[in-house]
Amino acid sequence: MVKNIVILLLAAIPLTLVAQRQKELTPRQQKKAERREKIEKLIKKEEDGALIFNKQNVFAFKLSTDGYGLFYERGKFKTNTVTNIIWAEISEHKHPKEQKFVTGNPGWGFTIGTPYVYGKINNFYNFKLGFGQQRLIGGKGSKNGVATSLIYGGGLSLALMKPYFLDVQDPLTLETKVIRYKDDENLFLDQTRIIGSAGFMKGIGYTKVIPGLQIRTALRFDYGRYNDLVSALEAGINAEFYTKEIVQMANNTNHKFFFNAYIALAFGSRK
Repeated sequence: MVKNIVILLLAAIPLTLVAQRQKELTPRQQKKAERREKIEKLIKKEEDGALIFNKQNVFAFKLSTDGYGLFYERGKFKTNTVTNIIWAEISEHKHPKEQKFVTGNPGWGFTIGTPYVYGKINNFYNFKLGFGQQRLIGGKGSKNGVATSLIYGGGLSLALMKPYFLDVQDPLTLETKVIRYKDDENLFLDQTRIIGSAGFMKGIGYTKVIPGLQIRTALRFDYGRYNDLVSALEAGINAEFYTKEIVQMANNTNHKFFFNAYIALAFGSRK
């Protein structure tokens, strides 16, 4: 009986010392200890190939089946496999019938004016603001592995329609003037009078905004060696729907719905 009591007392001594030590820690020291323990766990998971971070910032350049664009994405770590993301994107949609022409004879080494797209009525740019999630579906397995994530979400898409202007020769005065399609449809489409494009800046003040919605889904392959850096290739699809028909080219059918596939090179940082 005495022996058992002695054993219990000896076993209680370390527990008492630990409890006393914890009581001696200030609230600030306790927070530091908890933070240190959390970091040690995260480091262990990183060594096992998991993507562990608090926030991430990603920039990407994308090429799509009907244009190109840039986007910025910000992510907030939620769980080991889920990250909440928001993104902003600016891009341009090209019409499949677009074809550039030059006035003059390029074969003889000279041209007049700047190249132009015949029949183009508007430049179709868009600005997107979306939110969604990045879900890890395949960890790296090691630092030299590739992490595969599913990206999905949606949000607002604004079509920015900038009128396309041409430099043309007035058939009456033979002087050069700048026009858009709605100013004089016949002259705008008369290739014998077209000198060239009036330039990118012309028409910015006439830009109209058409609101719409967008959805995005993609697979992201992060091949970066270090978890604090983002180095990834992304392949996905976009769908956009606008409240009005988007007018791009003369004598062509206009649409409200647009669908494209894209690939993007993404880079950024995590912390």
